[in-house]
Amino acid sequence: MPWRDGPHTRAPGSDAEHERLPRAIAARLRQAGRLADAPPVTSAFAALERAAHATVRRAPERWSRDVFELIEWRRFEAVVEALFAQAGFETRSQAHGADGGVDIWLYSIHHAEGDAPVSIVQCKQWMRSKITVKEVRELRGVMAQHGIARGQFVTTSDFTADAREFAAGNGIGLHDVDGLLRLIESRDPAQQQALLEVAFAGDWWRPTCASCGIKLVERTARQSGRAFWGCENFPSGCKTQMAMRF
Repeated sequence: MPWRDGPHTRAPGSDAEHERLPRAIAARLRQAGRLADAPPVTSAFAALERAAHATVRRAPERWSRDVFELIEWRRFEAVVEALFAQAGFETRSQAHGADGGVDIWLYSIHHAEGDAPVSIVQCKQWMRSKITVKEVRELRGVMAQHGIARGQFVTTSDFTADAREFAAGNGIGLHDVDGLLRLIESRDPAQQQALLEVAFAGDWWRPTCASCGIKLVERTARQSGRAFWGCENFPSGCKTQMAMRF
């Protein structure tokens, strides 16, 4: 479930917080002509709020690598699940909590109650690092644990040569970012639009807490003053934190 290359630990921030669209996302959309420069306003919060609403209304209208750069990890997993559902599988996913190495379970559309899944899916929304043989071996171990012969590994990144070699000999299908885009392009226009609506549903830019299943909120580190994403349940024990992209 990790978002990008996984959570980055930072010192807990202050209680003064607000929700906003990260500047890097706003900049990328502005460069693409999908976010107009906002007129001057009297408060920084109002400017961010206005930018967020404008961007949601003008999310990208077609598929590209930029979509995977913009959306948070849970939206990415939802897109992958929708892709397999379009392919004729019945799917089951876990929104949050320990997943045991499985993000999506795939069943035959005609499966009976109690039937085993035909395949399992692991998703990694990594942008900077390739998936190595270590991660693919971990998926193979989960397959063996559940007695499942086929697995699928889906990423917004790429795979190392060793990972591809291991997957080819162990019943694991690999789907990198280019493969995902080709798969989406093979769908009819209505299906592509449906997938895009899944990608940009709700607060698509704001990451979800992998432990609690709720949207993270912006916090500020006391020492550095840097903004980061933190869980609302931090006072009661959840320590999930993620770096904010600037």
